[in-house]
Amino acid sequence: ALPVLEANLALTRRYFSQENILVAQTNFAACLSELGRHDEALVLKRDSYAREVAMFGVSDENALMSGNNVAVSLNKLLICDEARTLVGDQLLPAALKSLGADHNLTLKLNQVLATALANDPKRTRDDLLEAETIMQDVAQRRRRVFGPMHPSTSEADNNLSYLRARLARA
Repeated sequence: ALPVLEANLALTRRYFSQENILVAQTNFAACLSELGRHDEALVLKRDSYAREVAMFGVSDENALMSGNNVAVSLNKLLICDEARTLVGDQLLPAALKSLGADHNLTLKLNQVLATALANDPKRTRDDLLEAETIMQDVAQRRRRVFGPMHPSTSEADNNLSYLRARLARA
């Protein structure tokens, strides 16, 4: 799939609009991430996010999703300080304002922030406590909005349990 997506991106860059390029570039970056090539994916994701913000503003849902993709890659590469700053200072305030606290993307951003706090190699116990508080809120909101059987609710519950186990060992 990677060679096909790479060829598609090259053709799209040559013949299509910026919006089409962003879609092709996002698909290519997602494939790289799935292959564990997070450093290469991060370069493309940063570029897509910058273009989305320039074209539509930081509060646009697609720009917020692109920013979320950047933050996920930063977390996977353990560049947690940058992920925390991106999500906490830019993405989450914009998402809360434009989408609201119960929107799926806002909840994803909160989850990414909790992951950045919990996985930071320089984390403190206070960081783990903050991550637990965030995940508890996410789990409650997901249960209320999506219901207890929704896969996102189960994922949030599992992440909360994992955080609590880490806190017990810390």
